[in-house]
Amino acid sequence: MHPTANALLQRDWPLIARQLRDNGYVILPKALPAADCGALAGAYGQPEHFRKTIVMARYRFGLGEYKYYRYPLPPLLQDLRETLYAQIAPVANTWMEQLEIGTRYPGSHADFLERCKANGQELPAVLILQYGPGGFNTLHQDLYGDVYFPIQAVLFLDEAGTDYTGGEFVLTEQVPRAQSKAIVLQPAKGDILLFTTQFRPAKGSRGFYRAHMKHGVSALHTGQRHTLGIIFHDAST
Repeated sequence: MHPTANALLQRDWPLIARQLRDNGYVILPKALPAADCGALAGAYGQPEHFRKTIVMARYRFGLGEYKYYRYPLPPLLQDLRETLYAQIAPVANTWMEQLEIGTRYPGSHADFLERCKANGQELPAVLILQYGPGGFNTLHQDLYGDVYFPIQAVLFLDEAGTDYTGGEFVLTEQVPRAQSKAIVLQPAKGDILLFTTQFRPAKGSRGFYRAHMKHGVSALHTGQRHTLGIIFHDAST
């Protein structure tokens, strides 16, 4: 296992799981060494790693660009994907139980990908994003098919306030019979953000209900921002 992924196993996962369950997101600070951040961001210009490039303005997704990795993933990303999945699959199953949804997720990421494959989803939904001044990402959800995992991760590869300004990570939560709530985060270089793909359970007077959430990125003022998204389900296109 890659040392960076192995080090994640030493984190306080019961605490991380509790924060993720309670809020729909949690930040793992200083999870990636600077050398890993630099290597991942530096690979953006190496086309052999990628299967597809999306220019966001073309689809009205925002302003910027992102690239989907091809299989096999770089060893660091492969190990991070498997390691993180194994730690948060119990949280995903708790969410399904609380919301009385019949889906359950296997403990092994390889077993979960077999479920994706059976549904025709065989392409990796791991991507790296690059924004320049004025770049932003509209609010969205990353589903990619009928089979999806309810939690995903973002790796922050540049330092806010130094490499770029603006570019905050934005989550919105739909509150029943009220206006949506905005959550604005600015993780540091090397942090990993875990957050809900579509919804989280919220406790109401009659039990749990689905609090639907979306995510996006506010406009950059200066500099360049790279992040890397680890989505645990595969895509069909």
